[in-house]
Parts: sequence; structure tokens; C-alpha cells
Amino acid sequence: MEFLTPNELSRILKLHPFTVTRLAREGKLPGFKVGGSWRFRKDEFVAWLAEQSPYKPGESHRAVALVGTRKKGVNRR
Repeated sequence: MEFLTPNELSRILKLHPFTVTRLAREGKLPGFKVGGSWRFRKDEFVAWLAEQSPYKPGESHRAVALVGTRKKGVNRR
């Protein structure tokens, strides 16, 4: 079992470490405290991240991003 610190998670999420700990404190990120320090189980974080994604498993991210963006008569390649 692997654990992540708020600093490691902040680099992944591109947030400030204080924001990571605030989100954990508010229950918006799955984490727990050990002796006053926040820790995050990597497997729980990966599952949480997948739940937050607007994309479904096996779905092309590019295809979803382009849905509804094509204009009539315009051929984008």
C-alpha cells in the first residue's frame, strides 16, 4: 500500500499544498491524519480521481472534447 503526502498530491493536482489539506479537511479528498499530518492512500486517490473525470472508461478523451464543436461545412483534419 502506497501513501502520498499533501506536497506530492499538490504536484499531481497542480494545487497549493494548503488547498490539498483544506479539501481533505472538508471531506472533498479522501485522506486521513497520522500524528497531525495528512496522508492519502494512492489507490483511494486514483479511484477518487476516476470518479471526478467526465470521461467514461474506454472513451476517447479527444472525441468527447470535440463533440459539438464541429461547424457545418468545415472539415477539420
